[in-house]
Amino acid sequence: MIVIHLRRVLDAYEARTGERLTHEDLAARTGLSSATLDSIASRRGYNASLKTLDSICKALMCTPADLLEFVDDLSPEERKK
Repeated sequence: MIVIHLRRVLDAYEARTGERLTHEDLAARTGLSSATLDSIASRRGYNASLKTLDSICKALMCTPADLLEFVDDLSPEERKK
């Protein structure tokens, strides 16, 4: 499963720039809705489009590698199949 680490990237942005952004601030910068950003931040396995991820990366000056992580959610038995 791909996990989106929006909070981690927002925190890294604040550490780099000194500017703390809320989901509302990020929504204004990206054109995304606050509801979408809330879903990305809180719903594990949220299926964000590449356009959405691109908007977030541009606004927060990060790469997809900063934002995304692959987490193997298969059990050992499922991996053997």
